[in-house]
Amino acid sequence: MSRFTELQELLNSFEKDFIKFYEKGNKSAGTRVRKDMNDLKRKAQDIRKEIQEIKQKAKEAEGGA
Repeated sequence: MSRFTELQELLNSFEKDFIKFYEKGNKSAGTRVRKDMNDLKRKAQDIRKEIQEIKQKAKEAEGGA
């Protein structure tokens, strides 16, 4: 599964709670949205680290050749 697909699925899983909070005013859903956003932040950071590692390995491979 690609990282992009993972992010899309993660965002899609948030939809119900977003609707419950923003359209219906459900406070519990707001708490879940905050938790979901934290999960998204962690996932984004993991992807950023992975990208940096891949770039570094490619740079080392170019320099070592």
